[in-house]
Amino acid sequence: MRDVQEPDGNQGYAGHTELDGYEDEYGDRNGDEAGAPRRSAARKAVLAAVGGVSAALLAVGGYGLHNVVTAVQGGSSNGGSGGAQASETAAKTPQAPVTTEEAAAVAKDFLAAWGSGDVTAASALTNRPETARTALAAFQENVAARALALTATGPATAGTDGQPVVGFRAKAEFEGATGAWEYDSTLGVVRGGSGKAVVHWAQTVLHPRLAQGGTIAVKTLPDPVSKPTDRNGKPLEGFPSLAAVLPRITPADGGTVVSGRAVVLSAVGREPEQLYVLTPPSAPQVKLTLDAELQRVAEEAVKQQAAGGKPASLVAIQPSTGHILAMAYSPSGHNRAVSAGQAPGSTMKVITSAALLEAGVTPDTVVPCKDTTNSPRQWHNDERGDFPSYTLADDFSHSCNTGFIDKGLEKLQPGTLAKVAREQFGLGLEWHIGIDSRDATIPVPRTNDEAAAAYIGQGTVQVNSLAMASVAATVQSGKFRQPVLRDDAKRVTAPVPLPAGVARDLRAMMARTATQGTARTPMAGLTGQIGAKTGTAESGGTATNSWFIAYRGDLAVAAEVDGGGHGFAAAGVAAAQVLKAGGKG
Repeated sequence: MRDVQEPDGNQGYAGHTELDGYEDEYGDRNGDEAGAPRRSAARKAVLAAVGGVSAALLAVGGYGLHNVVTAVQGGSSNGGSGGAQASETAAKTPQAPVTTEEAAAVAKDFLAAWGSGDVTAASALTNRPETARTALAAFQENVAARALALTATGPATAGTDGQPVVGFRAKAEFEGATGAWEYDSTLGVVRGGSGKAVVHWAQTVLHPRLAQGGTIAVKTLPDPVSKPTDRNGKPLEGFPSLAAVLPRITPADGGTVVSGRAVVLSAVGREPEQLYVLTPPSAPQVKLTLDAELQRVAEEAVKQQAAGGKPASLVAIQPSTGHILAMAYSPSGHNRAVSAGQAPGSTMKVITSAALLEAGVTPDTVVPCKDTTNSPRQWHNDERGDFPSYTLADDFSHSCNTGFIDKGLEKLQPGTLAKVAREQFGLGLEWHIGIDSRDATIPVPRTNDEAAAAYIGQGTVQVNSLAMASVAATVQSGKFRQPVLRDDAKRVTAPVPLPAGVARDLRAMMARTATQGTARTPMAGLTGQIGAKTGTAESGGTATNSWFIAYRGDLAVAAEVDGGGHGFAAAGVAAAQVLKAGGKG
């Protein structure tokens, strides 16, 4: 019988008499899936041949059946048994093991062919040429390396099955990548049906992570999302008050998103795995003016004062720059720290004092604090009683409503308070801080009652913690700097600078309030340049809103607690916590 030819021209069945034990270049000895079809076909061919010869013998009246069958199977036809026994002995004699020299040689040729891109030559050096060629071609197309270097990392060693194993290092270089993708893998070597040493093909030859299946390819990574950081590059995720703010922060005009590329292992039922990042994705980074550490303190301070569901907010500003360092509010809802509109209570007396000082009143001017006064509406103070000898500074530190109302109605024109607030403190100008915010509203009063209410921060005056923190910052630095959450925000400037003498007097009155007046309790223990003003605003019900503005060194804070009562109680405690953490003398 003629030997069966392999696709590459190697003879695979010569001398075999046991069909189930043959070996070829598509499968290992003892049979495998690739060799099964050939074994079945060979068996059928022998059976058909034997059947045909038997029929012929019957037709001619009998012939030595044993001799004919022996001839078909490849034995001797001379009637002796020596040829058949020799054939069976040859088939059952095991082939010599692959030597380490043979393994090293075929591994070297295989790696050279694969690295040069000749997948046909490389696959021909394996025991499964077609399977290997398909896999190598797919790897070459999907990975698309500019250069691929494959180098054996040492001599062949014995594997767990006794067959030689050769380790190698792969180094792939790519266009546009700053580095090369390198990894280590191994390949086994077996003896093929032709008797030659060949690479035992497996997916792990391509990469060891393919042991569980899958494909490897270079893929474009999803476009990154810009994640704003604080002023020091620290992440800002996890702060409740910033959860709705950060997604609205976008890079400045001209910023571009760069898509990244990576070598990715993909497999059904598993998350894609990045084996190597060729070019990392990037998005324009936005550094906000916030300070993560101060933000943490502000969040906790507001949380404590908002216990029981009381809405509260706090804003901290750096007076020398206008940078917003912290912005917190609780409970969750709209960002009341920058978007609310509320009456600020007696914290408004800072601006009323500025207007009176510019109208010729001094801190030492006697401004009696009467128990009640009329505008014609009757007004009174939290601290009941008559104090006829109080000066403007006394009225400020003790937060006397009647003194400010009387002196304001005497010295100020109906639109003066709104003008000073707008032109020197920036309240009422259109601010662009980097996110949506609500500007302060200080209307021109139409009646004396409306004017009296405005002088003490009641009535139609509408501000928020952002606006009042800016007031404290303006006093501390002597100059209005519009608060911003990002440096590239468009700023407005105050049309008229705050007079230096007025700023000096205001700082003196706020310092006295912090050490001797209504703000002394929360400000106790704070050193350095300090100043404060309390506020208690009527809200239409029995409860009053707590307000507090203060500064310590280059840090100004405003806090408010809806229904928190006196300014020194709830808002003052929250503000002092932030000043203690971030303020310096």
